[in-house]
This record gives sequence, C-alpha cells and structure tokens, in this order.
Amino acid sequence: MIKYFFISIFYFQIIFAQSPNSFKFDAESESHLSNSVTDIIAKGDSLILGTGKGLSISPNGGLSWKNFFNTNDFAQEDISAMSINKNEFWIATAHSENKNDEYLPVGSGIRFSNNGGATWISFEQPTDINNIDTLQYGINKIRAIGVTTKVYNLCYDIAASDSAIYIASFAGMLRKSIDKGITWSRVILPPDYLSSIKPTDTLKFDLSPSSGALELVGNLNHRVFSVIIDKNKFVWVGTANGINKSIDGGVSWKKFSYNNQSSPISGNFVVALYEQNFNNKKIIWASTINAESQNEKRGVSFTIDDGITWKQTLLGEFAHNFASYDSVVYVATDNGIFRSDDFGNSWIKNGSIFDLKNNYFYTSNKFYSVARQKTNFWAGGTDGLVSTFDSTKNQFGRNWLIYRTSQKDLAKLSYAFPNPFSPDDEVVRIRYSLDKNSKVTLRIFDFGMNLVKTLLQNYDRNANSKVEEIWNGKDEVGNFVANGIYFYQLTIDSQKSDWGKILVIQ
Repeated sequence: MIKYFFISIFYFQIIFAQSPNSFKFDAESESHLSNSVTDIIAKGDSLILGTGKGLSISPNGGLSWKNFFNTNDFAQEDISAMSINKNEFWIATAHSENKNDEYLPVGSGIRFSNNGGATWISFEQPTDINNIDTLQYGINKIRAIGVTTKVYNLCYDIAASDSAIYIASFAGMLRKSIDKGITWSRVILPPDYLSSIKPTDTLKFDLSPSSGALELVGNLNHRVFSVIIDKNKFVWVGTANGINKSIDGGVSWKKFSYNNQSSPISGNFVVALYEQNFNNKKIIWASTINAESQNEKRGVSFTIDDGITWKQTLLGEFAHNFASYDSVVYVATDNGIFRSDDFGNSWIKNGSIFDLKNNYFYTSNKFYSVARQKTNFWAGGTDGLVSTFDSTKNQFGRNWLIYRTSQKDLAKLSYAFPNPFSPDDEVVRIRYSLDKNSKVTLRIFDFGMNLVKTLLQNYDRNANSKVEEIWNGKDEVGNFVANGIYFYQLTIDSQKSDWGKILVIQ
C-alpha cells in the first residue's frame, strides 16, 4: 500500500484518530473490503477507515459499511491521509507507478466532502508551475523549489480547521489552503540550522526538501510527514528534522529537535502527531524515530508545556498512531497496542487477541491505527479490524471482536477472502468447516494449473465449524506471485476436492 512505501527508508507513518459527532449512510455491505486497515477515525457512532481497498465508512459501529473503492469519486486509489473537521471530510489519495522497474509513489489528489461523505469534490495533487520560485517572507526573499511532479509528492497527513487546511506532502513539503482546497500555498519552515524563524528576521536559506536540485540547498526540516492543529489553533508539524510549532497561523515557527533542547524528543523523524485533552490539560504526543544521530532512539515523546520540555517513553518501539479518551492514551506500534491511564508514566500492552464469538485469532503484532468510540476501543493493522470494551466496568482487552472482510458463497464447501487480495497489504484466508477430525491438503495453482504452493499436506485438523487457512501470496521459494488468477484445491480426507478462485492484484 502507498502509505508504507517509504517506511524502510524514511521511518515514518502518518495515522490519526479524531472525535465526536455523527452522520448517516445507507448500509451497502456487511464488511469493509480489505483486512489491511491503516487509518481509523471514530466520530460519534461512525467509523471511517483507510484500508488496502480505499475508504470505508460504517454509520453504526461496524455493523454495516459503505465502501468507496471502485467508485467514480475514488476509483482504485489508495488512501494516504484522512481528516475530519465537523462534517467535512478531507481524504488524500495516491497510487504507485512503475518507472524503470521501480515502483514510485504518486499523489493523486484530495477528495473533499462537506456533507459527511454523501458527495465529493476532487482536487488535483498540488503542484507548482516554475522550477524555482521566490517567496516573500517578511523582509526576506526565499528561494523555493517548484514541485512540478506528483511523484513523491503525496499527502501523508492532513489537518483541517474552519479557517485553513494543511497537508504534509513529503516532497511537496507543507502546504496550506484557505479557500477549501481550491488553491494551495507553500508554507515556509525553518532550515535545519535554525530553531526558529519569523518575518522580521534576516534570513538566507532555500525552501527545498533535497540538496542538489537546481543548485538549491536542501533541508530535512522541509520533508514533512505529519501535521495537526490543536485546540488553541497552534499548528504542529512533524518533519525529518523535528517538530515545528506556529502560534500565528503558520507564519512564524519554533522548532523542537533532539539536538536543540535539554529535555528533547527521542528522535528527529516525526512520523505522527496527536493532541490529547483532559481536565484543561493539553498533551502533544509524537512518534519520534531515530534519524541521523547515533544517540537518537525510536519511541514516543510528549509535552505538557507546549514543547518547552519533552518526556520520552516506549523507547525502542516504532509508533504509528495515537488515540485517547479522558486520561487514557493508546499507541499503535509494530509491537502491539500500548495503553496508559497515567499520562505515559506506565503502560500495559495487549495480550493475545482472540475472538471467542467467531473463534478467530489476530495473527499479527503490528498495528497501524487506533481510535476510541464511547466505551469501544478500535485498532487496525494487516490482519483486520479489532475492537474491545474499555471502561470501569469492562477491563481493556479482556474480550475482543475481530472484523474481517469476507464474501461467502453458501453453495460451496469453502471460500477465499478478501478476494481479490493484495499480498503486499494482507493475506488471503481460505475458510471451510469440519464436522469431524480430518486430514486436510491445500494447494495453490496458477492459471496454467502449475503448482505454486502447497499450504497443507495431509495435515491433521480438528472438527471445527470455522477453519481458516492463510496464504501470503508467495510461492514455494518465498517470492510474491505475479498479478493474475490463481486456484486453490482443498481436499478433506478422501472426499472430492473443492476448488476456488483467488484473484491477486498488487
């Protein structure tokens, strides 16, 4: 999926959850379309998901879904960022393109709805006309690179308020719109060597995310990955060089980094930002990943004094997203879900996630998204959507529900889901039932009926009303298979084999 294309290079992830009000949709599906859930926003009774197959919205806490994949408004685009302000939806999309046998991420624009998703307006990914522009910044003229391509220019985060929209666009840097997305302007952030800028300063630097481009001097602080607008209308921006804060609508900035404070953030790659409010107390949380210095550490950093000092916690963990409710904060990480009810002083971690009702295990420790909805906690990763109660009457993580996409064919012994599926995002499950203990063989064949993978060979399975076998889309030597049609052959004891079709689409 587009959202994670750079993860091994730039150590980032932009995900977030926001809070309450509600809106209505007609139910169109029993499930969302993909088990790869990268973004969650909880709003009243509604859930908004960014998944491996686009945008999905449930008006009733996961009971039914409206899916936007393969629609006129969204086509087959990936969701790279989401934000909600009141009843306005801002959704960024992207896809990958093959350039000389290398898949490159491409921003495909922003979708806007002012009626809770009932209708949409599409905007092109913001680009510039000239290769180099000169921007007026107070008494200064700042040379700025013109981003004329959509390659590497895609939104990884959006922050929406009544007066302005900000997008974090990596190569496209930080941009701002004050006319609901019709036009966008570049926002000038400090260069790497300065901790603050204001229009009355005498300045000389280039606004550019990379060096060597048109002889401009690049700055890591102009590689932008995350952005939020807090309750005081302060703008917070996470980059590859720290956290930037503006209290005047994106004009003047102060930067907080691992290098310029006595109580600093843990690392300068800031891949997610989140605001928690409780009892008039504001906490800014950040996923702060090690960047250039060997002394930096991946972990979580937070401030209760608007950035003057930072505390570090969960050191060693790669955090992707935050959510909160009253004094409780949740963190989605590569190593599970962490929960703190004492503002980060101590943490508990989820144990095994097992759905007693459906007899499902969640098979991955990696979570990309979290959200809190009334007494329900939600989390998503590569193996579906999960929820559990979290209240004084229901201990967190005691009982789980797992929501996975499925398309059941009642006329068949078995069925595969999700189908089609994308091996780089998710696994495909082959479900069947057994009325007695049996020996099971399961093989995957390509369209020419060549054997691709033997998943099970006379394997003992106990009687169970719901059995799931997993294929990760790889062949016998561990390579991902090519796009196309594949078949599975399920043989139970000496019964006639049951065949099914699987469509692989990367």
